[in-house]
Amino acid sequence: MPDLPTRFAGLILAFMPLFVHRSWRHAQVLLIGAILTPGQRTVTSVLRIMGRSQDRRFVNLHRILNRAAWCPRTGGHILLRLLIDAFVPRGPVVLGIDDTIERRGGKRIAAKGIYRDPVRSSDSHFVKASGLRWMSLMLLAPIPWAQRIWALPFLTALVPSERACREQGRRHKPLLDVGRQLALQARRWLPGRDLVLVGDSGFSALNFLDAMRRGRITAITRLRLDAALYEPAPPRPPGTIGRPRTKGARLPTLAATLAAQDTLWHRLTVPGWYGSAPCSIEVTSGTAVWRHGGLPVVPIRGVLVRDPENRFPPQALLCTDLTRDASQILSWFVRRWSVEVTFQDVRAHLGVETQRQWSDTAIARTTPCLLALFSIVTLLAARLPARQRRSLATAAWYPKPRPTFADKLAAVRCATPRERSSATFRADASVQSPAYAR
Repeated sequence: MPDLPTRFAGLILAFMPLFVHRSWRHAQVLLIGAILTPGQRTVTSVLRIMGRSQDRRFVNLHRILNRAAWCPRTGGHILLRLLIDAFVPRGPVVLGIDDTIERRGGKRIAAKGIYRDPVRSSDSHFVKASGLRWMSLMLLAPIPWAQRIWALPFLTALVPSERACREQGRRHKPLLDVGRQLALQARRWLPGRDLVLVGDSGFSALNFLDAMRRGRITAITRLRLDAALYEPAPPRPPGTIGRPRTKGARLPTLAATLAAQDTLWHRLTVPGWYGSAPCSIEVTSGTAVWRHGGLPVVPIRGVLVRDPENRFPPQALLCTDLTRDASQILSWFVRRWSVEVTFQDVRAHLGVETQRQWSDTAIARTTPCLLALFSIVTLLAARLPARQRRSLATAAWYPKPRPTFADKLAAVRCATPRERSSATFRADASVQSPAYAR
């Protein structure tokens, strides 16, 4: 077991209540080894990088994932508390929610399905992928030394395919139901904070938005330009018989508002729109009631956005908090782009899609742990001296103005000592990270 710096030990020991004493020793090896390991994040790779490739009781580390009694949800609660204390001690807590496909094959993976690959597909080209679908809830927080917003995962759940649920005789839980449960779980963990949930157009559903409104969570998503919007229901006169009205007069669609000549537009400068530099856009906003037959009625504030330079097509956003202005809604919505960056980083640097577990329990635990490892590395980097946090891995052909997650991972690795014999070091030289090449 490596001797951790004092600044790291306190954070890692926060997860000790999840395990009994014997399991905790093995869990530490997995956690630190997953940080140090380059390439595939298999248990055997962790054993090699930790200098335990000759340990005859290697099966104990496998059992942490497929048999040991510990609760990943409780670990997500501990991680969220650490993230809040480090990056959002006050003010609204902005959360991002999105799903991703982990491309995996194998007959023994029961929960896999065939989905549209959002990375390889486009509007005119459809690509299918076989794998596991995950729903992840992330904290969208400003990282001071990175000078940008990072999406920090803390709670991830597996969404089995409909076919897998049918074969196992279980009720299929749709994607929006899983997202609703994750968001309401965060609400229970943070009862006294203002929560803002940002999602893509897949979460623009009346049932989901109504659940967020009743759970005191401000939801921000995209809105269809042809959505049926109405004025609020007029006051009910005394003595009126029958069911109360839920809507007033029909309002023009957002597409008609976009084409109207008398629409009042306001110019705003939004930082980081579509990952670019701050750009100037034109917006108009208003309140309405979104209604569809047989579904809940949700009051919303709609924001219509257009680009004077036609860099992107017009689009609309909605917010379930009617008191928020357009600039605040846009500043929260643009944080969502960091979610895709996190998904890319965990695949490139933390080995997501390279693990090789086959049991259902290990599959349900490993990917959420690797996603949470992104947040743990960020917390460890926050405890480094300022000089190490500002270090950049630059090249003559690749100038880098701000540190990235790869830089922070290398800094954490360099600050984590390892106890290895020279014989083990020579045997494992082929798997060393470039950060350790001296």
